[in-house]
Amino acid sequence: MSKEILLVVDAVSHERGIEKEIIFEALEYALASATKKKSGKDIEVRVSIDRTTGEYETFRRWLVLDDEVDPFEFYDKQVLLSRVKDQHPDIQAGEYIEEPIESVEFGRIAAQTAKQVIVQKVREAERKKVVDEYHERIGEMLSGTVKRIERGNVIADIGNNIDAIIKREDMIPREPVRNGDRIRGYLYEVKSQNRGPQLSLSRVSPKFLIELFTIEVPEIGEGLIEIHGAARDPGLRAKIAVEAHEERIDPVGACVGMRGSRVQVISNELAGERVDIILWDENPAQYVINAMSPAEVQSIVVDEDNHSMDIAVEDAQLSLAIGRNGQNIKLASQLTGWELNVMTLEEAESKNEEEAQKILNKLVENLNIDEDLGILLLNEGFTSLEEVAYVPLQEMLDIEELDEDTVLALRERAKDVLLTQAIRDEEQLSDAEPATDLLEMDGMDETMAHKLASRNIISMEDLAEQSVDELLDIEGIDEAKAAELIMTARAPWFAEEEGQNEEQTEDKQSDDKR
Repeated sequence: MSKEILLVVDAVSHERGIEKEIIFEALEYALASATKKKSGKDIEVRVSIDRTTGEYETFRRWLVLDDEVDPFEFYDKQVLLSRVKDQHPDIQAGEYIEEPIESVEFGRIAAQTAKQVIVQKVREAERKKVVDEYHERIGEMLSGTVKRIERGNVIADIGNNIDAIIKREDMIPREPVRNGDRIRGYLYEVKSQNRGPQLSLSRVSPKFLIELFTIEVPEIGEGLIEIHGAARDPGLRAKIAVEAHEERIDPVGACVGMRGSRVQVISNELAGERVDIILWDENPAQYVINAMSPAEVQSIVVDEDNHSMDIAVEDAQLSLAIGRNGQNIKLASQLTGWELNVMTLEEAESKNEEEAQKILNKLVENLNIDEDLGILLLNEGFTSLEEVAYVPLQEMLDIEELDEDTVLALRERAKDVLLTQAIRDEEQLSDAEPATDLLEMDGMDETMAHKLASRNIISMEDLAEQSVDELLDIEGIDEAKAAELIMTARAPWFAEEEGQNEEQTEDKQSDDKR
């Protein structure tokens, strides 16, 4: 029997490519199950197979429980600590005591049980092997053959009897796909499920576009050209930003290829998606100008505080800059990471004049100066009280129209106004009272609510709009507590969204009945 066990382990391990240890564990489980069945009682059994000789021993086990346990239910496989302490002085509650019992033969029943267990263990091991292998390949391009299409989801065989799924939302809209077609996708998720591992591919992800360029353009694979990002409107248009690490290389030309051969291959793979190749620039404004191609930008104003840019173009270029359904401006914004506002030169000039007038009025009012002096400061680039108060002194002294006494007076006035504003803001915040919904929110106490209110977080709605990092400097709030408070405050959002979904479902069902 011992030799037979070793033969079974060797055969199954060799045939299925599964570790022998997994097969041994399956056989031990099967022999233990056969022993329990033979005893006719609900007992605990452990079987130990010698991995070298194939011989095995069988033990009956009892779980040791603390004397205070209540209820004590399973007399056939549990024992109280006080009853075994004399024989086993070192035993602790939660451990097992064992005694050898007669082993069953590795006969027909044991073999049949072992077969079922082995099949199950082999399936689990194979699934784990696939999950582990492909989990390391997340972020890679995979290719396969379309096996079937289920409700818009494409099931593809990627080899070795492994299937991957491209969900309907991960497929390029209106892309024609038939059984037997070769198809590629970007692996973004691997999950273990009861029916087997699920590998999810995407054909709409910007990373899929990046992988295609990496494959088609050798200079990218060799590290001579770097891709800084991509944005897509799947099936219609895309933008990708590239940079060369060697002066002799034209990154845009290399990606386009001779007579557009390289980019055409990629466009064909993406169901005719038009791809704009953009030259990346470390200067954000120049990068945005490049990203707005094919529109020509006449002027650009950067607002770093709001992480946005105002882009001015000729009237004739406005529709080109915006693109069909806002496509060009949307892709440029996604690619660069800046919020972009497109306008005509006339609109930009009007907006600049309006904003300049607001700044001028603020300088004149707060510094108690005449308009001419305010215009002088504005023309020299001073747009805020902070700049007047804290720029290097020499920078203001270098302005020919200003003498030292005037400069010092302006700086003192600016500092006084800023200090007054800070004191007023602090008083307003310290006097702020938390709203009733914040005070009554689950997990909230009065002290915490007043601390939040002092930060101008008055209501649950205010709290819901915060991020975890914004709450960490408040005394008594750590990362876990901040996350808990924010999620509680956001609960009404989710409830409202769920209600809307239910209402839409009911409306749809009502429409279907009609």
